[in-house]
Amino acid sequence: MSQLDRTSGYFREDLETMPWAEKKAYLDGKLREIVQYAYGHAKAFKEKLDSVGLEPDDIETIEDLEKIPVTKKADLVEYQKKDFPFGGFVGVPVEELRRIYVSPGPIYEPGEREYDEIAWTQGLYAGGFRPGDFAVNTFNYHMMPFAMNMVDNSLNMLGCITVPTGVGNTELQVNILKNLKVTGFCGTPSFLLTIAEKAEEMGLDLRRDFNLKVAFVAAEMLPESLRKTLEDKFGIILRQSYGTADIGSLGYECMEKNGMHLPDDKIVEIVDPQTGRQLPPGETGEIVATAFNKTYPLIRFGTGDLSYLIDEPCPCGRTSPRLVGILGRTDQLTKVRGVFVHPGQADEVARRYSNIAAYRVLVTREKDQDIMTFQVELKDEQVDKEKLKEDLQNTIRDVMKVRGDVEFIPQGTIPEGGKKIEDKRTWD
Repeated sequence: MSQLDRTSGYFREDLETMPWAEKKAYLDGKLREIVQYAYGHAKAFKEKLDSVGLEPDDIETIEDLEKIPVTKKADLVEYQKKDFPFGGFVGVPVEELRRIYVSPGPIYEPGEREYDEIAWTQGLYAGGFRPGDFAVNTFNYHMMPFAMNMVDNSLNMLGCITVPTGVGNTELQVNILKNLKVTGFCGTPSFLLTIAEKAEEMGLDLRRDFNLKVAFVAAEMLPESLRKTLEDKFGIILRQSYGTADIGSLGYECMEKNGMHLPDDKIVEIVDPQTGRQLPPGETGEIVATAFNKTYPLIRFGTGDLSYLIDEPCPCGRTSPRLVGILGRTDQLTKVRGVFVHPGQADEVARRYSNIAAYRVLVTREKDQDIMTFQVELKDEQVDKEKLKEDLQNTIRDVMKVRGDVEFIPQGTIPEGGKKIEDKRTWD
């Protein structure tokens, strides 16, 4: 398949090129349908509307959404503590689910019997994936819904053959790419770089010995310098997508690389993080999304990510507005190597060790790789630090679901009342 074949066309041309006025009417109709359904089937959503004196008929258009309070990710944890396991947000009987996923928090998420959301598939197609591609899916299959439910099903929807490698086992991944003549990579950009470095260490030529044509990356920031490095090394098309495990894809790049198109099975708002009021294109605010998924009808879900919308036409022909990128976080939630870490997890790690006087998580970046360091001030320095460091690293991996180093620092180094997570990364 030539590269030219990968740079044009649409997965759903009817939706992706629909004039915006028609698409707005289409989305308004889908919104009315899901609001009526969620009010009748998802207890937490009914309680949310009742709490502000709203009826389902009060929500007619996208503009009406700002009447509904935003549901934050942290809210899901609290709802689930009161109404286990889904906090009242599930829209079908539990017996009708196919799977139950567990994301860091922990947050329990329902998995529908039949996956029919097209958002990630739109992104894969826009990024150059085509029917018949052999694609490695290196996202984490363990417990979380992204790799298994979203990416795997979306590759299948497109007609690709998936090799479910998951993360890790770098040398084996290299051999799979080489031996199966894999054409597509799905994963984080930093892991693709790790694979490239391992292959070169093994004496392989990334262009001669591999058949890789396209890469679909997500779950991490993508500096242009890293994109260029990977595209040059492999001779590939590399495009990024954005979303969350809770609500799915919220944006994807086309060949133009001028922002991430909004998918056609979601409503994406940019809102003032304090008031929840919608902001016009060009103004920075929190990304808030509404899904049309009757199994898990999240309506006005606040991602905590900051961005703004571009509404000028894209040369690719898609008519949806575009997210300019991810500009930061509204809180201290921080994504490290594709996994969210938050202050409560740092608290849980420290709570298990009586000798910890103060602590913070430092996130930095070297050679396009995230580095997480758990900095610790000790009450008593006369301890076996090597043993304590090893124990802490194991606990960090268990609690925070990502590996981190441990650094012991002098007492008084961490300022009182300072951030528990310090993100020192810079992006070029």
